Amino acid sequence: MGNHFSSSSAPMSHPVQKSTSEWRAILSPEQFRVLREQGTERPGTGEYDKHSEPGVYTCAGCDAPLYKSTTKFASGCGWPAFFEGVPGAIGRVEDTSIGITRTEIVCTNCGGHLGHVFKGEGYDTPTDERHCVNSVSLKFKEVTQEVKQ
Repeated sequence: MGNHFSSSSAPMSHPVQKSTSEWRAILSPEQFRVLREQGTERPGTGEYDKHSEPGVYTCAGCDAPLYKSTTKFASGCGWPAFFEGVPGAIGRVEDTSIGITRTEIVCTNCGGHLGHVFKGEGYDTPTDERHCVNSVSLKFKEVTQEVKQ
């Protein structure tokens, strides 16, 4: 995978840097295809599309926290949808790979491809954004509550 470029053409730098062989060693083939080669999983097939437990979604590549479950909503698009990420966790990159301009979202910690963000679709969310995220790009950490004595 090459470097991501923002619309200003400045390369993005990420704290977690690994070689292709290092990424292949820690990711499943499908995770590698999506996270490192900007692939997309088929709609409706992802583990987290209809998932609704309380917790935090982290990057499947580097374990960085990306989304709180309180920002997830049912969009009906076939992929997990969030209206905002953890502050500073999600980078945005201009993507013209399919002949139109879209906004790719990536993990700012490792540069892993998460999906795309769409604005102005009219969802009843605080940001009017839909972060359309591949389930395979995510891991989920359940919130555990301590019992007060």
